[in-house]
Amino acid sequence: MYKAARMLGGGLLTIWGVATCVFFAIHLLPGDPVDQILGDDAPPEARAELRTRLNLDRPLVEQYTIYMGDLVTGKLGHSFNRPDRSVGSLLAESFPHTVVLALAAMAVALALSIPLGVIGAVRRGRPEAGLLSVGALLGLAIPNIWLGPVLLAVFSIALKVTPLPGEDPMDPAGLILPAVTLGTALMAILYRLTRSSMEEVLAKPFVRTAAAKGLSPARVLMWHALPNALLPVVSVGGLQLGALLTGTVITEKIFERPGLGSLFLEAYYARDIPTVQGCVLTMAAVYVIVNALTDATYYAINPRLRRSSSPSEAGP
Repeated sequence: MYKAARMLGGGLLTIWGVATCVFFAIHLLPGDPVDQILGDDAPPEARAELRTRLNLDRPLVEQYTIYMGDLVTGKLGHSFNRPDRSVGSLLAESFPHTVVLALAAMAVALALSIPLGVIGAVRRGRPEAGLLSVGALLGLAIPNIWLGPVLLAVFSIALKVTPLPGEDPMDPAGLILPAVTLGTALMAILYRLTRSSMEEVLAKPFVRTAAAKGLSPARVLMWHALPNALLPVVSVGGLQLGALLTGTVITEKIFERPGLGSLFLEAYYARDIPTVQGCVLTMAAVYVIVNALTDATYYAINPRLRRSSSPSEAGP
């Protein structure tokens, strides 16, 4: 109970810190939101009315107080650029697209990294293991901003097997290239982690004992070695899922997909302060929540942690 309360308090403190930093950083940016909305030729009366309606005529400290009050009550205000839309509705409309993309990228990364990591550990010291390591290094080195356009040029323009950016965001085929682009670096990270963890587990006495009992190599790998090797993969994978959910800005822009990243960029260039703040706060909250769920999952699947925290071993 104490640990959960401490995690909750730390998460809330993190979100408050992010909210404060974002508020003051946004107000330090050059430019006037009123100019972005009405243009430079708007009459002074209209400019003054809009400034009052958006609370921009009040002192910065008072604006901060109003902003934190809205945050506590769950009211994120209305978009400057689209006054008829609340920030909450824009986030609710965009965030599911980001979740789908992040989960697809995670699926790609896991589907490739775990079997390849097992192969790399079993075939350690052989040429195929070296090739897999080189591929993992390339996956880490290639940035999304380069990989995305290259995949588009090959598969969407030259081969015409996937849709062009912005054609149909709901087409499942249009999710393939963004998921591969976003999941490549994660696949490389999880491959290296799976391989190193698997190599360590394969050297453990219980694995040698299982093999000495006459079990087939496949059964030893799948039922004895792999479940133990995946414990650190679960921990790092959960943290990386939070990074995927909050790091889709470049990928969504390249492939012209709707989502939290696209909404953030649109609001940033339009000086739509409430929407920018809502996007950043959502990213921070998602990261905190995913980290907490990852810790809870790791605790649930790791019997050593449960034993170490049991009353019988807590000591006097």
